[in-house]
Amino acid sequence: MCGIVGFIDKNKYLKHDPSALIKEMLNPLFQRGPDGKGVWFNNADGVYLGHTRLAVIDVTDNASQPMTSYTGRYVITFNGEIYNYKKLKKEVNKFSKEIIWKSNSDTEVLLNSIEIFGFEKTLQKIEGMFAFAVYDKKNKVIYLARDRVGEKPLYYGLNNDIFFFGSQLKAFKKHPLFKPEIDRDSISMQFRLNYIPSPFSIYKKIKKLSPGTFVKITTDCSKSIKIEDPVHFWSYKSTDKNHQYSNFDIAVRDLELLLQSTIEKQMISDVPLGSFLSGGIDSSLVTAIMQSQKDSKVETFSIGFNESNFNEAHYAKAVAKHLGTKHNELYVSPKESIKFVDKISEIYDEPFSDSSQLPTAILCELTRKSVTVALSGDGADELFGGYNRYLWTRKFWKIFGPLPLSSKKILASFISLLPPAYLNNFGKKILGINSLGDKTQKLKNFLNSRSIEDVYLKLISHWGSETSPVLGVDQASFLNPIKNSDGYLHFEEVMMSTDIISYLPDDILVKVDRAAMFSSLETRVPFLSHNIIELSSKIPINMKIDKQKGKLILRRILSKYVPEKLINRPKMGFGVPIDSWLRGPLKEWASDLLDESKIKNQGYLDYSQISSKWNDHLLGKRNWQYHLWDVLIFQQWIEKEKLK
Repeated sequence: MCGIVGFIDKNKYLKHDPSALIKEMLNPLFQRGPDGKGVWFNNADGVYLGHTRLAVIDVTDNASQPMTSYTGRYVITFNGEIYNYKKLKKEVNKFSKEIIWKSNSDTEVLLNSIEIFGFEKTLQKIEGMFAFAVYDKKNKVIYLARDRVGEKPLYYGLNNDIFFFGSQLKAFKKHPLFKPEIDRDSISMQFRLNYIPSPFSIYKKIKKLSPGTFVKITTDCSKSIKIEDPVHFWSYKSTDKNHQYSNFDIAVRDLELLLQSTIEKQMISDVPLGSFLSGGIDSSLVTAIMQSQKDSKVETFSIGFNESNFNEAHYAKAVAKHLGTKHNELYVSPKESIKFVDKISEIYDEPFSDSSQLPTAILCELTRKSVTVALSGDGADELFGGYNRYLWTRKFWKIFGPLPLSSKKILASFISLLPPAYLNNFGKKILGINSLGDKTQKLKNFLNSRSIEDVYLKLISHWGSETSPVLGVDQASFLNPIKNSDGYLHFEEVMMSTDIISYLPDDILVKVDRAAMFSSLETRVPFLSHNIIELSSKIPINMKIDKQKGKLILRRILSKYVPEKLINRPKMGFGVPIDSWLRGPLKEWASDLLDESKIKNQGYLDYSQISSKWNDHLLGKRNWQYHLWDVLIFQQWIEKEKLK
């Protein structure tokens, strides 16, 4: 895991020492790669590359980057891991006996594979997570590539006649000619989804390279730069109807074998390695297979909270005890959690407001104290039907969908008459149900839906297009992440497909990558091996989800390693009690960011909408935690960036 940065300046606008400038741009990426810093440049071509290194495979200086291929034609700056590099190295050696290997790194194998097989063919051969730039000195071309699912980040764009690319936006701002300009449409997307989806970024003219794509940039064009459209070298396919499993036991066998081989590859490391363990199905399965393949104890890590609604630590501890791991846990107080609030804009250098970013950052900090690499269970929910919305959206629509829209609107109007605060209190004291009033208000929103797709969109949205407080935005420009459902057998597949294409890479993987890298921790995600993803497409929905629960096939595999009683429970989110914190320990922090004069002077947001929700929240009338968190994170970010 590393940080990469680079730029192409054909016009030689900058008269600075290029080596010193690249190093300056690398400084904000230091935590992504604290073990080394390297630069490469060609003034004649106007190409400048930089790299910060977290040494994991071959920790010697022989594996330092930027790295040049054995003929000298290609230069690479690479972030990630190639898990099949040993097999690929043998294949490269069959085609060329001339290579004198300088290291035992996966980077050198990747680079020389490009030399032997070509760039595009190599992308098809490699298994792993990656974001890299490789410069072809012969043809004056740079290729940027991002892994199939988007585990590793890569931003790029032409700004002020200079082409920038890198792991994080903060590196670009160290270049004196970079001009950041905020994109209001991106703010709107963040307020709806709590993240900015690919290919957009918070800045105009800067994009995220979408997962599974590469882009070609030609520098040999006089004083101009030719940027071609991104090309997909791999695309996610939700279902493979022609080759679907018909036998559950055979599907279980094949998936388990593939998980075992994938995890074995991802456990290759020259530094200490462990796993996150929440006690849920996904992380428990990854940890169980890891432990079955090791003679020594796997180091496992979890955090807990004293608030019972947010605590899974005791489940993780029970699973760790059964598997015999060396377990590490930390119970976190509100005070310890809140200290990370001030770091959010530093960790996530564009507005990102998934509130589970807080426990994720704490978990990564804990883990890095003992190991340099950690495996996680991310991706299983999206691939195998783990989210509650996959179960409840269809159920809701079966009940209410057939009703005329006029009838649903009448019912929604009736619900509006019921005070959420009263229902919350009644539900908790009488029925033992938390947030009954807030859940009832969600039902009201769903009743105003015209289609099942609209129900799903409301489920994943915070601020809707009709209620956005962002000024100066054409509401029609709001992103609709729902993909065309033509060809899918079940709407559950549509939801899962949408999540894999958007929510997974732009929320879940962003959250983990930035939090882990802030602590110089490499994370690996076995479920996101493209081989497992492609196998999952052959498993029909009825082997993933039934009427009561999801991840049926993973439950069956896990039952071979862990007693069902340890993991058979309702799914919990990985969150913190933001709602009560905003009324308590975070109230002063939030009040300062939501100051009327501050918001009006900045000119991005409608203060009246925000103050209305803030007052309702403080009075306990409604729980607006997610809407407010979106605003607060944006406000914190723009204050830190000192942009107008």
